[in-house]
Amino acid sequence: MSAPHLKIENLHVSIDDTEIIKDLSLEIKGGEIHAVMGPNGTGKSTLAAALMGHPRYEVTKGSVTYNGEDLLEMEVDERAQAGMFLAMQYPSEVTGVTNADFMRTAMNAQRGEGNEVQLMPFIRQLDEKMDLLEMDESFSTRYLNEGFSGGEKKRNEILQMLMLEPKIAILDEIDSGLDIDALKVVAEGVNDLRGSEFGALIITHYQRLLNYIKPDKVHVIMQGRIVKSGGPELAERLEAEGYDWIKEELGIEDETVGQN
Repeated sequence: MSAPHLKIENLHVSIDDTEIIKDLSLEIKGGEIHAVMGPNGTGKSTLAAALMGHPRYEVTKGSVTYNGEDLLEMEVDERAQAGMFLAMQYPSEVTGVTNADFMRTAMNAQRGEGNEVQLMPFIRQLDEKMDLLEMDESFSTRYLNEGFSGGEKKRNEILQMLMLEPKIAILDEIDSGLDIDALKVVAEGVNDLRGSEFGALIITHYQRLLNYIKPDKVHVIMQGRIVKSGGPELAERLEAEGYDWIKEELGIEDETVGQN
């Protein structure tokens, strides 16, 4: 099986007729972890939503290819079936649907008719991944995210990722609201998938997550475009000095457009 390859070229994205992403290019291959950082309101979460096909986000220019195919022409479910995954910043609660039922349904939708996962292998895999994430077995029978704390919701997103084994994962602020112990567990879940057939785009405000998930590349988004890229040392400098030095270096005025 060939390694995944996501290529974004000159992407422009608008919401409610306001342009958020402006000429953004980025390439992610299997085996690579990319971190995206930047001030509030510069387009980080907009990028994640657009890549997964959120209907409110309109791609007005540019291209996105996934393994050589036009990602923008795919429906949301087709993107998921092809191996794309989004861990959301604010996961939704779904009453009446248990975690286990949700994940088995998602896995079967991905695998296709005639290749559904059998019950006992599913239960064994679910138990194994929940143990890795230090989740109580009761989580499998609770309704999806209902009554979960912020940290529990984030662990649950990583559990879904481990069960679905995507090729390209977009992780939108999975570290938000986590204490240090939960952060380590979530990072361990991401690192468990790391390999040549898995790539990730991690959106974060904080360098602390990157202490546990070592990125290959770090990118800074400002005004809807990537203005600087580097290695893990770039995140360390941002943690120590903030973003003002980049703004001064590139002559960027303070400007946000109200979308993450």
